Amino acid sequence: MLKTIKPNSILIIALAFSIFSYAQNTTEKATPIFKDGEAQIVDAFSDTSKWLRHDLWVETEFDTDGDGKKDRMHVSVTRPEQTETEGLKLPIIYVTSPYFAGVAGDEPGIMWDVKRELNGKSKERVHPEVKRLGQRPIISNSHIRKWVPRGYVVVHSSSPGTGLSDGAPTVGGPNESLAPKAVIDWLCGRGKGYTKRNGKKEVKAFWSTGKVGMTGTSYNGTLPLAAATTGVEGLEVIIPIAPNTSYYHYYRSNGLVRSPGGYLGEDIDVLYDFIHSGDEDKRAYNNKTVRDTDMMNNMDRQSGDYNDWWAGRDYLNQMDNMKAALLMSHGFNDWNVMPEHSYRIYKAAKEKGLPAQIYYHQNGHGGPPPTSMMNKWFTKYLHGIDNGVDEEKHKAYIVREYDDRQQPTAYLDYPNPNAQDVVLNLTEGGNTVGGLTLSADIIELEETLTDDVSFSGAELAKSKNSNHRLLYVTPKLKNDLHISGVPKVKITLSSNKPAANLSVWLVSLPWDENASKITENIITRGWADPKNYKSLTEEEDLIPGRFYTVNFDLQPDDQIIKAGQQIGLMIFSSDKEFTIHPERGTELTIELHNTSLTLPIVNGEEAYRKYVD
Repeated sequence: MLKTIKPNSILIIALAFSIFSYAQNTTEKATPIFKDGEAQIVDAFSDTSKWLRHDLWVETEFDTDGDGKKDRMHVSVTRPEQTETEGLKLPIIYVTSPYFAGVAGDEPGIMWDVKRELNGKSKERVHPEVKRLGQRPIISNSHIRKWVPRGYVVVHSSSPGTGLSDGAPTVGGPNESLAPKAVIDWLCGRGKGYTKRNGKKEVKAFWSTGKVGMTGTSYNGTLPLAAATTGVEGLEVIIPIAPNTSYYHYYRSNGLVRSPGGYLGEDIDVLYDFIHSGDEDKRAYNNKTVRDTDMMNNMDRQSGDYNDWWAGRDYLNQMDNMKAALLMSHGFNDWNVMPEHSYRIYKAAKEKGLPAQIYYHQNGHGGPPPTSMMNKWFTKYLHGIDNGVDEEKHKAYIVREYDDRQQPTAYLDYPNPNAQDVVLNLTEGGNTVGGLTLSADIIELEETLTDDVSFSGAELAKSKNSNHRLLYVTPKLKNDLHISGVPKVKITLSSNKPAANLSVWLVSLPWDENASKITENIITRGWADPKNYKSLTEEEDLIPGRFYTVNFDLQPDDQIIKAGQQIGLMIFSSDKEFTIHPERGTELTIELHNTSLTLPIVNGEEAYRKYVD
C-alpha cells in the first residue's frame, strides 16, 4: 500500500538528495573525454589561471660546448592542476625548437654573397650575435591552449646552444637528435631532470603516462623526426609540419649550390649563426669547433657535392630505428623547405610498415593538418583510444586548388595510385615557343640559350621570345588534367664554359598576372649541376662543346591544370631567386632529340591524349 508523504518530508528528502549529489560532483575526478575518436575540451582543464607552469633542466648524454660536463636542456611544462591535486597522469605533447629564445636580425652581410663565378669563392660574410629573449619559467606558449584543455601536458624545450640550454647548435648533428631523446627519457622516468641548470636537486615527471607525441613547423618540425630516428621508447607519434629532412636537400640540389626560397645566400653556417642564442661565454668555443672548423671544412660551397658529412644530416639515412607513427604535413608551393622533404620520409615510413598518413595543401611554407586530423592521431597513440585512424584506407589528404585547408580531399595514397608516367618530347622553337609531344620521332636539332641572371624566372616564362631561356609547351587542354607525383627531366646539353647552373620550371600558361601569388603560375621546379651528371659525390668540369645527359627529379606535386591552359617546360641557366649569380654569357645548347619531360598523369597517356587538342 502506498503511503502519503507529507510536504515537509519531501523538503527533507530533496535537500538530502541535493547534498548527496553535490558531494558526489565535488569528489568526481576530472578525466579526459572522447567523442568520435577525438579528445574533447574538458571544462576542468580549461581554466588557464589554474594551469601549473614550471621549468627544469634535463641532463643529456653529450657535451658539445667543451666544458667537461654533460649538457643540460632547458625544459618547460604546462599542465592542468589536477595532475598535482588529484594524482592525474596525462600524455605529453612535446615541442622543441632552436627559435624560442630569439634569432639574429636581418643584419646586412649575414648571407653569403651570391655574385660570383661558379668555381670562385664568396667574400667573407658577417657573423651576428644573438641576444637571448624570454623569461623563466616560460619557454613558449605554442600549442598549450589547443591541447591542455583536451587532456594533455604540453612540454617545450630549447635546442642545444639556444636559450638557457647548454651545448652548441650543430644544425642537424647528433646532439639535435639526442637532446629531445633525453627529454623523452625524462618524461618516461628514465632520465634525470634538475631544478637548476647546475643544481643537484632532481625533479620527476610524476604526472606523465610515458606516452609522448611531438609536432612543430619547419625546424620545429625537423626535430620530432630527429628524435624519432633514435628509436626512443615512449615517443609514440610525430606530426612534422614542413620539416627539413635533409640539410643537403635544403641547401643543395643535384650537386648545385642552391638557396632556400626567400633566403638568397643562406647556407648551413648562416643558420648556425641565426639560432645561436645560448650562453655567451660558450660562443667562442662553439664558433671555432662547430662553425669555423666542422662546417667550413665539410659543407663545400664551391662544388655542391654530396659527402659523408651531408649524409649524416639526412634523416632518411637514420630511419632504421624509427618506431613512431607518422602524420606528415606540407605545402606543394613551399619553396623554402620544398615538398620533397616530407614525401621522401613518408615513402620510407610506409616501406618500413609504420602507420603513416600525409596531408598536402596548395600553399607555401607551414600549414598544419586540420585540428581534427591531428587530434585523432594524438588520441589514438597517446590516449590509446581505438579510433581506427591507423586502419583508414585513405592515406593521403590533399587540399584541392582554392579549397578550404580544413577540407582536404581524401585519396587512397600519394602519389595517386592511378598516376602513370607520360613521356613528352621536345619540338623546335624554344627561344619563342616550342612544343611538347608524345611522338618519339623527333628531328635531330639543337637550340641555345644564353645565361643572364638579371632576368627573373617569371620574366622569362612570360616572354614571347627570349635568348635567355628555352620554352616548350603542350597543346591547350580540352579538360582539366590531374598531375600527381614526381615529374622528371632528361636534358642533354653542352656548355661553352667549364661550369653552369641548370634550372627548370614547369609552368601553367598563359601566365595569369591576376593570380593572388606567383606560385599559382608555377607547377613545380628543379635545379641541377651538369658537372654532377654521373655522380652527386664527384663532379667533373664540363668540356666546352661536349654534350652531357643530366637526369633529375623536379619537386613532387599534385595539381589539377585547368582546361584552356598549356603546360610549359622552361629550361634556363641561373635562377635569380635560388642560385649563384655568375656573370652573364654562359651558353647552354640543348639537344632536343635527347631531352624529355616525364609527367605523372592520373590515368596516364589515355587521359593526356583525350584532353589535349
